[in-house]
Amino acid sequence: MAKQNEPNFLTREEAAEYLGIKPNTLASWAHGKRFGLPFFKVGGAVRYRQVDLDAWLNSRIVGPLADRG
Repeated sequence: MAKQNEPNFLTREEAAEYLGIKPNTLASWAHGKRFGLPFFKVGGAVRYRQVDLDAWLNSRIVGPLADRG
């Protein structure tokens, strides 16, 4: 478990589950640089920080919640 000040790194499968999409969709987005979703690549391993996923999701809010900032 990550400590409070340490980022929570997720595998592509975990990140896809967190976002409610398939891992192949996430891989396609990363390969095509679609949607600007940040990720880390170390060797052959791809990792996503949960805080980045949350920020990305928040940036995509449409409607009344978007005005809350």
